[in-house]
Amino acid sequence: MREVLSYSRRGKRFTPHQQEAWDTHHDDWVIPESAVDEPGFRWADWFGREAPLVVEIGSGVGEATGVLAAARPAYDVLALEVWRPGIASALAEVVDAGATHVRFCSVDAVWTLENLVAPGALAELWTFFPDPWPKTRHHKRRLVDRRFAALAADRLAPGACWRLATDWADYAEQMERVLDAEPALSGGVVERWDERPVTKFERKGLEAGRSITDLCYTRT
Repeated sequence: MREVLSYSRRGKRFTPHQQEAWDTHHDDWVIPESAVDEPGFRWADWFGREAPLVVEIGSGVGEATGVLAAARPAYDVLALEVWRPGIASALAEVVDAGATHVRFCSVDAVWTLENLVAPGALAELWTFFPDPWPKTRHHKRRLVDRRFAALAADRLAPGACWRLATDWADYAEQMERVLDAEPALSGGVVERWDERPVTKFERKGLEAGRSITDLCYTRT
């Protein structure tokens, strides 16, 4: 496990609605952390099929996950999220969206891409509103850095897209600077991706006076 992580594991207490969703669906749609250490682990065994793989890093409560996955029934969507109540809420979201081809896992995203995703295996990568770690001394904990950009580029299939969004201007600048410097990626700041729903988290950023930056980079 990395010494410097891009996230912190928050509380584990469920609301009644989250508990109901967790009890009903976690056996089928949540991949236990221990499973990834088993010999011969394969995503296809957990999805029940072979299909192009989309990874979302930080799915939160699943507002975007359910909508975007429902629009891509031919793809397997792996949502990586370390906040268990968020996963519980997201289970309800994907049920409402009819997106039964989503699986959730709480394993560190960087470790997952390094060890469980083959080069060129990703059809899409989504990173929406990663923790901005706004204090300067914490910037080293931001997910999107030079090393991760190289890793993500290696895991994307040629022509596949990495879509990102943030409501922190200096993080957007860092993302653009880092991703522009990665020779295997091409892209930049784009108009808001109209497929991505406006989430509660995004609305809070807008209400606080922050602007939203969308970026899209393609594996060359």
